[in-house]
Formats: sequence, structure tokens, C-alpha cells
Amino acid sequence: MIAALTAAQAMVAATARLRAAGVDDPARDARVLLAHAARIEASRVTLIAPEELSPEIAERYEQLVSLRAIRVPVSHLLGEREFYGRRFRVSRDVLDPRPETEVLIEAALSQPFDRVLDLGVGSGCILITLLAERSSATGIGVDLSEAACLQASANAVAHGVQERVDIRRSDWFENIGGTFDLIVSNPPYISLKEMDGLSPEVREHEPRLALTDEADGLGAYRRIAAGAPDHLIPGGRLVVEIGPTQADAVCRLFDAAGLSDVRVISDLDGRDRVIGARMPG
Repeated sequence: MIAALTAAQAMVAATARLRAAGVDDPARDARVLLAHAARIEASRVTLIAPEELSPEIAERYEQLVSLRAIRVPVSHLLGEREFYGRRFRVSRDVLDPRPETEVLIEAALSQPFDRVLDLGVGSGCILITLLAERSSATGIGVDLSEAACLQASANAVAHGVQERVDIRRSDWFENIGGTFDLIVSNPPYISLKEMDGLSPEVREHEPRLALTDEADGLGAYRRIAAGAPDHLIPGGRLVVEIGPTQADAVCRLFDAAGLSDVRVISDLDGRDRVIGARMPG
């Protein structure tokens, strides 16, 4: 791209380049990246469309489009992703917050809670959202990745919940004591054989540790089912995200662990997305 191009021309060229690279929604990405390069809101891109891009903006845009063409996720280029109406800082150290995970948030918020544990906290988007929505609640978030813990801690500060959250490194329940009235998790649930079928954005740019257990995709649920009964108060709830083919298997694990009221919740596309269960008593 050259500086003499107008914003509209630059977007057309970028869209064609991203389409050729196999990007899913090239026009949207071209627009969002131009807004980022120009440091304006995406909604204002049409206002600058007739204007020539300055050399500085054109150079930034060229770099962003080049990276997107090799399938670096847009969220990594912007450094953030929106989730449940809030913006969360993200990087290649954490799983990208996804709209379907908002189904888990709705399920968790459907009943009161005071003390929540997030297993595999990642960016912190689940735990921080729950604490932001419930100002009286406190929570602990754990992750095996130190980098993820740092990212979650930064997001907690950004959203003003740092006084009510404890982020710590732990292998599932290893460094956790006490009990909770809510445990949530979006664990690695992609099986090893499914990994090759993922998009390059996910397979090559998101942390493998957060994607797969390197086996059948159910390893995390076995650990959660084994540990949850010792960390839930009587009547406490467990809410987890699952892959769309895993509902029966995860339900059986939770039933076998002695949990009750095990139920499957679908996402907006009608796919099994979340499983909720309760500690009897």
C-alpha cells in the first residue's frame, strides 16, 4: 500500500488480500484494522473513507494487514477482545474470549453466589465478568500458566475488581483450600485428533495448553469431577463449558462424582455448550 491511497481504496485492497489469504470475514477485518491503524473507532471509518491516508497510518495499516494475512488473530493485533460488554486485554498467552462462553456467564448469574472459583482462568474474562456483575462476590482464579495469571491480574485491575479477586498458579485444585458456592471453568476440551482441523488463528496463535489435553478432550472434566465435591458447599453449583459433542460423557462424569441436577444448556446456535450441576445438600 502507498500513502496516496484513500482510506476506501486501502480497505478494498486489504479486503482482497485477506480474502486471498483465506480469512473468514475479510471486509470486516480490513475495516477494524484500518480503524486501529488510524486510532479511531471502527464506526468512524466511513467518515475518513474519501481521505488520503497519511504515510504513518498507511505504514501501520500495511503491517497489520500483513500479519492478518498470515492469520494472526485480529484480537492479538488489537491487543483486546470484547466479552459480555467489556474489553479484555489478550495475547497469545491466553485463550481468546468467545461469544459462546457468554452462555456460561448467563448460567452462572442465574442464581446468587458469594464465593466463586474459576479453574483455568486464562484472560480472566469469566471470573472478572462475574465479579463485575456481582459486586458483593469474591473469587479465586487459577491457571497452570504463569503468563495467563499475569494477564488475568492485569484485567482484574483494568475492571476494578482486583480487591475481590485472588489469581494464583495452580494445577486445577492443587493449591486451593476451602469451599465455594460456585465453581466455573472453560477448560481445554479439544481432543488431540481434532487439533489439525482448527483454523490457523486458533491452532497456531492460541496457547495449546488451553486448547487440548493432548488426549480425548475429557481429561480436564475428570479432574474437575474428582475435585469439585470437596470444594463445593452443600447446594453449591458447578458450571463448565464443553465441546458440542461432549455433553453425554461429561454428564456421566458428573453423575458418577455424586453431583446432582446435572443439565445441559445450549448456545444460540442450538449446540450443547454448558453443563451445570449441583452439590447435594
